[in-house]
Amino acid sequence: MLLSIDWDAFSGTRELVFDAPIWGTRDLDHDRSGAWMDRARRRGGQDWDALEADFPLYPGWEALRAYAGVPAFVTLSHADAWEWLERFPGLDVLNLDSHHDLGSRSGDPARVRPGNWAGLGLARGLIRTVTTLYPDWHAALPVAEGFDLDRAHGEIRDLLPPALLDRVTLTRQARPGADLPDPARVTSLLLVQSPAWTNPAHDPAFLALAAELGAQVLVPPHPRMGRAERSVRS
Repeated sequence: MLLSIDWDAFSGTRELVFDAPIWGTRDLDHDRSGAWMDRARRRGGQDWDALEADFPLYPGWEALRAYAGVPAFVTLSHADAWEWLERFPGLDVLNLDSHHDLGSRSGDPARVRPGNWAGLGLARGLIRTVTTLYPDWHAALPVAEGFDLDRAHGEIRDLLPPALLDRVTLTRQARPGADLPDPARVTSLLLVQSPAWTNPAHDPAFLALAAELGAQVLVPPHPRMGRAERSVRS
């Protein structure tokens, strides 16, 4: 099987944060960096630490260190997952993510994007089955996809052809770091930065994890400066 890890499963948000990207965001350069500068500035901060109260790094990511030795890759966006899938075609995929990535109602449905790579992989024969494993903290966040699994199932019924629905499972972690497969069962792991959705203050932890896993770079992660003030004023 393949294990896909979107960093937004850990770099998340609290409830009722009006400017959180989990409410819906694009994936343009501004969303990856400038929007986070704006969030820090609105909170009166001069560095990314101003974001921590509203955009914490949830526990559980430390469990991923157990996959050291599994062939690992790191990349900027899930739009880059296609190259990874082509290296390991036809396997089951477990996607630990804050989004199902099976399709969306916006954009070109035939172009690989962060929100549809898994659905296109199914449709084009690169993926056998997809299990979306939402993080445990979604259970306390009503706006999150993984809060109401019935609601999320209803959404994908409108996005995927009926023939593919039986190959999709949506579930949620019971607790931080739970429900991850034995490393011996994992053929390869993909670690995805998703900077439009993840707090820049957590980039050092992300990059350190990639280094511990010996991850090969597919597309370099987005470099974000340590001080929001510096970029806001430039």
